[in-house]
Amino acid sequence: MPKARIYRPDKTAMQSGKAGMKHWLLEFAPEKPSPVDNLMGWNGMSDMPQEIHLYFPTKEDAIAYAKRQRIPYEVTGPNARRQLRKAYADNFKFGKITG
Repeated sequence: MPKARIYRPDKTAMQSGKAGMKHWLLEFAPEKPSPVDNLMGWNGMSDMPQEIHLYFPTKEDAIAYAKRQRIPYEVTGPNARRQLRKAYADNFKFGKITG
């Protein structure tokens, strides 16, 4: 059985809200590298567990599921987001440093 990774996904660059960031995700690491098709150049895949993504409301639920199913796992904590508070008027500031 491949090793599973449990983590909280980060907000993508295409999102402005935090709607999908409250759940924990359990996904499997690939067991072997994906083969490249000689004709088209596409990456193939024969690893079915890599397609499975399980969402859980809490980290403890994800860990309990992995233990119950005897899946080896590793937990990665969420990244701390640093939010910069700035006003729209700062864009037009006289002494603005551009960089």
